This record gives sequence, structure tokens and C-alpha cells, in this order.
Amino acid sequence: MRPRLRWLAIAGAALLLAGVGCCLWIGAELVAARPRHVGTVPPGFSTVQVPTDAGPVHGWWMVPANAHGNVLLLHGVRADRRAMLGRARLLANHGYAVLLIDLPGHGETAGGPITLGWREADAVSAALAWLHAQRPGDRVGVIGASMGGAAVLLRRPTAGFDAVVLEAVYPDARSALDNRLRMRLGQPGIWLAPLLAVQFQPRTGLSLDALRPVDHIADLHAPVMVVGGQADLHTTVGQTRQLYAHALPPKSLWLVPNAAHVDLYRHSPDDYAAKILPFLDGALRKDEDIRTPAAG
Repeated sequence: MRPRLRWLAIAGAALLLAGVGCCLWIGAELVAARPRHVGTVPPGFSTVQVPTDAGPVHGWWMVPANAHGNVLLLHGVRADRRAMLGRARLLANHGYAVLLIDLPGHGETAGGPITLGWREADAVSAALAWLHAQRPGDRVGVIGASMGGAAVLLRRPTAGFDAVVLEAVYPDARSALDNRLRMRLGQPGIWLAPLLAVQFQPRTGLSLDALRPVDHIADLHAPVMVVGGQADLHTTVGQTRQLYAHALPPKSLWLVPNAAHVDLYRHSPDDYAAKILPFLDGALRKDEDIRTPAAG
């Protein structure tokens, strides 16, 4: 082999090995649990533990005066309940009781590996049952960001909430992984997608083909708002539209201008309040409910 060709072959092999190494690292990081202490309880909230067969789910709970409904708040992957605290304060000031939880493998809730919404769905079902037990007869909505929203859709049965807000939720896990490889390695990263996909089952015991929230959104039997960032590369506008297309009415779509895969409340707090609060009010408030916001 000529020296030039030899060096090209060596360089190509080195790039391939680097890509494989990066893919293995991404695979491990994607499912690694993220336990952490969440710190002191914010003013006005109390700590709760929601019982499940796998152990307690840790959370914060607030019931404002004249509360007229409940909202469960679910964070995304590698986050914890603190990521939803801004939304919780907004909702509590508007008169909703709010429950923020750490999904399994995150924050102070034990668990792992992370399954992108599949096993996390059991914690969502337990939290829903807990809310009904705490405030029987009240309607319950949910706001799920990214993996948190996927956990809502991957529940069995999917139905049970009275209003659902899905923020930046992937339609299927294979496309979500493709997006992340493309972001880190460029278009050639897609060539390594099979290597990333084949790691998932041995690491989690699940097939990626089981993780298709888009197949279950029609089973919600509740008003749904699908939200996505116009600049989101993790869950693209096209994928957000795909999820919305499979939902049944009543449904609404909000594409947030200039937003990537970020905290959409923090990105546009005024717009968030203007969009989300009327949607929840329409689904969760009863005719006899007080129509003015409760004191915060």
C-alpha cells in the first residue's frame, strides 16, 4: 500500500473508532441514573412521598387557598422536580394544587437505568392515584416535559388525566436517538445509529421499538396541547407536528418562536402563561369553581 493510502486508511480507522467510542459513551450516558439531593423545600410547599411497588417517589406539594383543580408536573431526562418549580408557582398563583415529582432514577427517587418514559410511567400512574386520593372529585391535569411527557403517553392505560400538556416530547425513540447523534457527530452520526440502538436493550431490558409515544396519544381521551420549540433539534418541529397530527380533538398546537430544547416556561414566561393557563382552565375548572385566581 502506498504511504498516502496507508495514512488515509489509518485516519479513517481512527475516525471510525472515535465515532464508535462516542456512540458507546452516548449510550451509557443516555440511560445512567441521575440521583441528587434537591435541597431545601421552597416556601409554601411540603415534601411528599408517593408509594409505588418500586419504592417511594419523592416530590413537593402545594395546595393554595380555594384550589380548583390539580396539576402534576413532570420533568425531562437528567433533570429533577426543581426544573418544574417555575411552572408550579405560576399554577399555584392561579389557583391550582400542584405536585412536582422526581421520576425514577432522578433527584431523590431511586431507580435506574433510565428508560425514556417506559418504567417512569409507573411513577406517573402512582402520582395520579395519589392526587385523586388527596383531593377526591377534583380534576387532574398534567404537564410533561420531554421524557416526562413520554411517560404520560406510555402509561397503561394511557387515559386518566383530564388535561394534558406535552412539551418537546419525542414521537418515537429511534428518531430521538438519530437527532442526538446528528447533533453531536453531524450527518455521518446517523451511520452509527444502529450501534446506539443495539445498546439500549442490554442496558435497559427494553426494545427501542416499544418506545413510541406517538402510537398512544390518541388514547388520552382528554384535551391535549402539544408544544415544541421552533429551533429544537432534539425534537424537531416536524416531529412535534407528527405527534399533534396523531392526537384526537380537542387538541391544540403551540410552536414557541426561537426556542430550542429548553425550559419553555423560562424561555417565554408571559407567553407560556397566556397559552397554558386558559387551556387548563377550560379542561379542569368546573362550573361552580371560583373564576378568579387564588392568592399566591
